[in-house]
Amino acid sequence: MAKKQFKAESKRLLDLMINSIYTHKEIFLRELISNASDALDKRHFVGLTDAKKRVDSDKLTITIELNQNDRTLTITDTGIGMSKVELENNLGTIAKSGSLDFKNGNPQAEDIDIIGQFGVGFYSAFMVSKKIVVETLGVMEDQGYRWVSEGADGYNITNIERKDIGTTITLYLRDNEEDEKYDDYLETYKIKQLVTKYSDYVRYPINMNVEISKPIADTENEYETIIELQTLNSMVPLWKRNKKDITEEEYDNFYTDKFMDWEKPQKVIHYSIEGTLSYQALLFIPSNAPYNFYSQDYDAGLQLYSKGVFIMDKANDLIPEYFRFAKGLVDSDDVSLNISREILQQDRQLKTIAQSIEKRVRTTLVDMLAKERDEYEVFFKTFGLQLKYGLYSEYGANKDKLQDLILFTSSNEDKYVTLKEYVERMKDGQDSIYYATGESIELIKKLPQMERLNDKGYEVLYFIDNVDEFAIKMLNTYMEKPFKSINQGELDLDSEEEKQTKEDIKKENSTLLEKLKEALGDKVKDVTISSRLTTHPVCLISDEGVSFEMEKVLAQMPNQGQEIKATRILEINPNHDIFKTLQKIYKKKPELLVDYADLLYTQALLIEGFPIEDPVAYSNKVCQMMIEANKSRK
Repeated sequence: MAKKQFKAESKRLLDLMINSIYTHKEIFLRELISNASDALDKRHFVGLTDAKKRVDSDKLTITIELNQNDRTLTITDTGIGMSKVELENNLGTIAKSGSLDFKNGNPQAEDIDIIGQFGVGFYSAFMVSKKIVVETLGVMEDQGYRWVSEGADGYNITNIERKDIGTTITLYLRDNEEDEKYDDYLETYKIKQLVTKYSDYVRYPINMNVEISKPIADTENEYETIIELQTLNSMVPLWKRNKKDITEEEYDNFYTDKFMDWEKPQKVIHYSIEGTLSYQALLFIPSNAPYNFYSQDYDAGLQLYSKGVFIMDKANDLIPEYFRFAKGLVDSDDVSLNISREILQQDRQLKTIAQSIEKRVRTTLVDMLAKERDEYEVFFKTFGLQLKYGLYSEYGANKDKLQDLILFTSSNEDKYVTLKEYVERMKDGQDSIYYATGESIELIKKLPQMERLNDKGYEVLYFIDNVDEFAIKMLNTYMEKPFKSINQGELDLDSEEEKQTKEDIKKENSTLLEKLKEALGDKVKDVTISSRLTTHPVCLISDEGVSFEMEKVLAQMPNQGQEIKATRILEINPNHDIFKTLQKIYKKKPELLVDYADLLYTQALLIEGFPIEDPVAYSNKVCQMMIEANKSRK
């Protein structure tokens, strides 16, 4: 019989498929198993509608055989098989899907799951094969057929004798290449690995004869090699089972095995959605963050399945960046795939699933916060920084979703507090949400600026993460209450009487303050009387805009162009002895004001955690002033 040719467009598509479309050649096995599963689905359906064609469900199987001598890999299914016309249409025309035609041609079959609906997965086998032989007998046929092709040159169809309904596909593997060892697909371990990875949850058993060593009876340390038929796939996905039938241990074991974690998850989120778009999701919140979680090397995303067939390992479009800690999988019957099964064709469906997952994860966290506060705080210690990044990223687009999930330690018993809890217990007359930034809670507590807030009984949020202040600036307000840094701008803590007293002191000492400002030059914008100091002599505050903590963070960023600095203001406590000393110095030895101003400014820098330009000069100046002070007492 003369060789038949593929259509011109089919030849081009076949060449493209072999060389370009599929990223990983190993997926050919997934495609062929998916096609076999479809054939079994169709035979089962025919049996339900035609009693004469009924088949026992235990006879619906997929079998894999390896022959290393002949270098062949064979996949046999007991499915519906094909007629000669179907061979012509389905294998002779690329992108012609028998599965899709079957579904469209049978209104009663609308609800059955057909994995392959684009008719091209079969040809992925040419990526690893130099020749493919298909032998088949259709459920409605008396005659069997053999289809043979060596690729783009075309194919032959001949009549054969075949008793068993179904299809057998034999792949004659390519010779090894420098960068590809096709012999791997003749190894039992490799086939087991691929079935487990891609097709573990196909609903029909995938069987293969496997050599095993078995102790010989009545002997010691003697074994014989036997051939045992093993089922390689588990068939029933955990996520498709009813939640009430799954134990905590089963969830834990599935998570640790599937996602290579040594510790069980903190939280399991298992649910299904039925409707216009249906899917099952099994998600986990890990107990610990991976070592590289907060680096660019971390590969986030959920596993994606279509009807139990593995499609993608890290589908990062399914989970928003601020919930990237979630691990798990999504299995949807409605996700349409393009010819590679690796790129989602309809972004709208993917986005709909992603939005639903986002809502479910957020709802879970909200419930944890409300009903399992201790558990949520454990979670937040591990992954809270990621939620804060979510507040800040995308110009605050997600702040409404995340602001109520954020916790801060505060001066109220050093415990975690939500923004809502803070606002609800604000003191009468308090108009702002106060916060303080620093490297640690211990250092923040020692800040001179904290004294006045403590005296007033105002709660202060401790910001110790680099992103904290950036995130809060993006929020701007919470429940109409503005955020206010205790070391930036005016705090407006004084009564009217206290404000007047402060103004009077500023006027009386305006020349002294001006001289101190001149002594410091462009280091400061101003030197002024403080209303936030109680017992400490001086403090450094920033003007509105860039804060000290922002300056430090920006300075650490790579490729930072122009240096960004906060505007510095030196505040002096008018009730401290240092102010009285400055007044005396100004009257008796005004030339010393330069040194005093520099010392006070440097001390304020150190309190704020800034480096000083010349530590040696500062040390010498302190020593010299100590000597001078001692002389004046003699």
